[in-house]
Amino acid sequence: MQIVFTKSKWEMWDDPLPDFLGRAKKDGFDAVEIYLPAQPEAPSALARQVADHGLGLIAQIKTEGPCVEAHLESLEDRFTQAAATDPLLINSHTGSDVFSFEDNCRIFERACQLARQSGILFTQETHRSRPTGSGPATRAYLEALPDLRLNADFSHWFCVHESDLSDQPENLEAAIERAHHIHARVGFEEGPQVPDPLAPEWQFWTERHLALWRRIIDARRKSGTAWLTLTPEFGPPPYMPIEPYSQRPLADAWETNVRFAQWLKTQLETGQGK
Repeated sequence: MQIVFTKSKWEMWDDPLPDFLGRAKKDGFDAVEIYLPAQPEAPSALARQVADHGLGLIAQIKTEGPCVEAHLESLEDRFTQAAATDPLLINSHTGSDVFSFEDNCRIFERACQLARQSGILFTQETHRSRPTGSGPATRAYLEALPDLRLNADFSHWFCVHESDLSDQPENLEAAIERAHHIHARVGFEEGPQVPDPLAPEWQFWTERHLALWRRIIDARRKSGTAWLTLTPEFGPPPYMPIEPYSQRPLADAWETNVRFAQWLKTQLETGQGK
């Protein structure tokens, strides 16, 4: 099974698309992950530029609005735009943690229908403020919706539960079995992002995340999956902690993601921990 390393445009949010694509290619990434609503390019033009750089594309979207119907409407519109980019997969922040279980199931069920109709892999982020923002909540949706597929960003759960998640093995197992994309960011009990995952003070948390990512890789390999996408996703400020007053970030997010991708390739090839 191939692990496809992808680069998020997060740190170059406002930069021109060609600049980002060139830098991602130069730094050794196989594909890019781009939040489509923030891009001025039409889907076909964006897809063409990505392909011209020899890269694959993860199309990122989100649902939004003051009510369930607004979320459903935005889901339809943005999925259609994302599907027009010929993506490896579509990844979405979907639903809201303030909606009822039944209402979020309506949204997720429509997402599953769109995936079936299009034949495009459609993953839902495990993210704070979304229905999947905790382990127990996510497991309930997975049990109700057999076709639901996840983008595993466990950094949020570490923060939400203020723990290393060792006390909820059933919830983790359920998520791992449905995870088809990984956001490889290291969180800890008090936050969703450490400044530098390779610094020795964060070794415990990095190893804990790595063990979970390996379980996802093993699960997809056993299921016969040809490839699995993985995005090192350390973000710029305010995700990246800053110094007081000077507001200088404690680390450069792009450089951190490049180093972490290189480190992960070594770890996942050798099967050895840090």
